Amino acid sequence: MKVNNANINIGNVEETVTLKGWVAKKRNLGGLVFIDLRDRSGIIQLVINPESPAYEIAMTLKSEFVIEATGNVVKRQTSNPNLKTGEIEVEVSEIEILNECSDLPFDLNNTTALEDTRLKYRYLDLRREELKNNLITKHKIMQSTRNYLNDNEFIEMETPILCKSTPEGARDYLVPSRVNRGSFYALPQSPQLFKQLLMISGFERYYQIARCFRDEDLRADRQPEFTQIDLEMSFVNENDVMSLTEGLLAKIFYDVKGISVNLPFKRMTYEMAMDLYGSDKPDTRFEMPICDITKAFENTDFTVFKEVINNNGVINCLVVKNAADKYSRKDIDKLTEFVKIYRANALAFLKYNEEFTGSIAKFVTEEISLSLKESLSLENNDLIFIIAGDKSMVKTALGELRLKLGRDLNLIPKDKYNFLWVTDFPMFEYSEEEERYIACHHPFTSPASPDDLADKKHALARAYDVVLNGYEVGGGSIRIHSPEVQEKVLESLGFSKEQASKQFGFLLDALTLGAPPHGGLALGLERLTMILCGTENIRDVIAFPKTTSASDLMSEAPNEVSERQLDELHISLKWLKLKRGNRWKKTL
Repeated sequence: MKVNNANINIGNVEETVTLKGWVAKKRNLGGLVFIDLRDRSGIIQLVINPESPAYEIAMTLKSEFVIEATGNVVKRQTSNPNLKTGEIEVEVSEIEILNECSDLPFDLNNTTALEDTRLKYRYLDLRREELKNNLITKHKIMQSTRNYLNDNEFIEMETPILCKSTPEGARDYLVPSRVNRGSFYALPQSPQLFKQLLMISGFERYYQIARCFRDEDLRADRQPEFTQIDLEMSFVNENDVMSLTEGLLAKIFYDVKGISVNLPFKRMTYEMAMDLYGSDKPDTRFEMPICDITKAFENTDFTVFKEVINNNGVINCLVVKNAADKYSRKDIDKLTEFVKIYRANALAFLKYNEEFTGSIAKFVTEEISLSLKESLSLENNDLIFIIAGDKSMVKTALGELRLKLGRDLNLIPKDKYNFLWVTDFPMFEYSEEEERYIACHHPFTSPASPDDLADKKHALARAYDVVLNGYEVGGGSIRIHSPEVQEKVLESLGFSKEQASKQFGFLLDALTLGAPPHGGLALGLERLTMILCGTENIRDVIAFPKTTSASDLMSEAPNEVSERQLDELHISLKWLKLKRGNRWKKTL
């Protein structure tokens, strides 16, 4: 039977063992052959003497050959503290080559290899220690989750993968039906409606480690297919869901990292988060809140600021403590270009050393000076960055600048985990693309007050997000269980009764048949794993990820299919000529 490398220790000295794995490294030293043998559990050193029957075969071995080796466990003359098996080695008497390995497309020890190459040969990339450990961490999170939720009387249940397409939220991935001509399934963006139906079915506590799909633009912390830790509970309020989630996350962190999480998590309203940090997922591991200094400049002669105030805009700033001497004008010019990405036209600055210097220092009167010093608690060598304009733009730009300054000045501790609940989200948000109000979370979120639905700009939702180190790792809400309220919300989103019935008739019917109050939450498994593994790219915690163009470079998906397959699905392709060049492409 195969013995895992990491299971062998000093207690196994003088035992005979058989090991199987990959040749990670081979060295010839003074006639002896040393081999680092790797399996999932780790690395162990093999040594082959010239007198050993295995010596001739050992000399032929190359990197990533798959071998079986038998020998005696002995104590190493010089231990290696970097290995779990560093106190021992195996004196090999037999070696069998199970499979050879041709020349590798990249060096597995070279972390600078192009990502496209590593993704094309992902099965090789996964042999690297870092990625292997990331996926094992993901496994441990799922194992801890199941143990906790099972102990709390949850039932693990599956919901359909082939679903009905819905018009709200991100774009659906569509699957054509062969049997029902002209009709399509959608891959689930989440199990939202089905888990609500399970509550109506009387299961009371459900969970699922659910695969989800969204056809949206990708970035470092997003993939077209991902996994949620999905849960739903009946007869609960916000505090019940939050308390249970806190317990789950505390258990995960202790089981996986041995870290004790402080409970309960801090809470902050959406409005406060935006005001202080310019983000609904603030990184609270470091200070530097956004400060409103509009009042300090209410009597200013500075035309730009005066116009902003007259147009009901705001003047906000960041105070960077003890940093005035760290930023040259050239550095500040670069930051000005940075905030322009977020629609800020300019970035004003002041440096304080008993008096003010900087781009708008000449407009700082004695009155303004006293107000700034008092309201901002200024000390010598403090640096102030100021943006004026529309409140939404100002908060967003300063929020992004805050994060950049935190990274650039190394203000963000790497070994700190700050959890935060963000609550009282808006019920609706205005979509510039669709030119209408859409649901901030989803249209099944309960409003804080059904009577306020008419005021879309100010209506609040019973929604909550759990934030960790500047990432939204989970989101949830108390759901609508009244059919009348659900109809009102859909009406507020622009659905006619006919449209609502066509899209969500099965849910509306179910709500009339004894729906209990219920709520829940979904945690992003990959995003949580990413944080626990200390990486900033979600692809590092997925076995076979997609690129930012939603492609799998290894299997070459998506791919074209045969005409026969298209005919079976009643789909025809048209050829459209591209505007540039004499080229043609297929389109549905």
